[in-house]
Amino acid sequence: LAMGLTFSMTACSNEDTPTEPTDAANIDYTSENATSWNNYMKAVVTLLRKDASDLYGYWATSYKGGESYAVTFKNHGAPFNSAGSCVQQVIDGCVDIANEVGETKIGDPYSKYQAGKVTEALYAVESWYSWHSRDDYTNNIFSIRNTYYGRIDDNDVSKVDGNLSAFNSYKDFDDEGDIAEHSLSKLIASTNPDLDEEIKTLIFASAKAIQAIPQPFRNNIDSEESVAAMNTCMELANLLLNEVKPYVNQTFGDPEYDDDLDAIAEQFVDAVVLPTYKDLQEKNKLLLDAVNQFRQNPSNDNFEKACNLWITAREPWEKSEAFLIGPVANLGLDPNMDSWPL
Repeated sequence: LAMGLTFSMTACSNEDTPTEPTDAANIDYTSENATSWNNYMKAVVTLLRKDASDLYGYWATSYKGGESYAVTFKNHGAPFNSAGSCVQQVIDGCVDIANEVGETKIGDPYSKYQAGKVTEALYAVESWYSWHSRDDYTNNIFSIRNTYYGRIDDNDVSKVDGNLSAFNSYKDFDDEGDIAEHSLSKLIASTNPDLDEEIKTLIFASAKAIQAIPQPFRNNIDSEESVAAMNTCMELANLLLNEVKPYVNQTFGDPEYDDDLDAIAEQFVDAVVLPTYKDLQEKNKLLLDAVNQFRQNPSNDNFEKACNLWITAREPWEKSEAFLIGPVANLGLDPNMDSWPL
């Protein structure tokens, strides 16, 4: 991997005297560079395949030689000490990714661009090299939606891209009856339906605002749509942090709600976390297979197949960012798995 990076970032020459490093964005296409990129692609995808498989195994089978992290979470093992602390962690994860999308993923490039640091702004855009940042950010919001609903949504960005009417409200996009019985949404709605309505409305308003940014985001960093998306995501983060989290703590903090909170934690793990990580594992295997096929039989068709499968494999990762807890954080898999320079 290190050798691949070295060759990829350095201009090659037939002269004995080494040349100066070349701007990575302007590297010449040569057979030597192409070979290095090919090797680098294989190294990165192989690592992704291993990380995705390990991550699913840690949650589903065993973590650090002991029980699975799914069991640890549901049984309130360290660092959790109650069902309430598990649910609070679930809410914290939603706050973190909503804030990250608004303040960092959109806000940081915007701030740099406004300060006249155009080049820095471009390189601050996540996934700018693949030109699908907008879909990544939307999938981040979907990770909040899945966590709050207690189930994985069958819809994805590819089915709604360009169809903003699908985001007019959560009711237009999804059947409310599909919300899991043991979910944060049902729990909050049982005592405060107005708050539940506000949360769901803001989740889909955020997704709609992101999709409204002209494509690609890197060419529209300072657009009105980008500002609107940034503000809506921050509004969602503030609602979750300042209203939802304290409301859940104050309203459902009594032991009489422990069974309800336990059920929500179990539903979250079994219906959201485990299926998402299993999907990540399976799609990264398909990606590695496609890369190997391209290496064995180079062609435009096989190259395009690998590119498309990379985007497909990235989707469950982006939909997992509302729950970057446990192994993924403790073992440094994030941002390792989020650095995909392909």
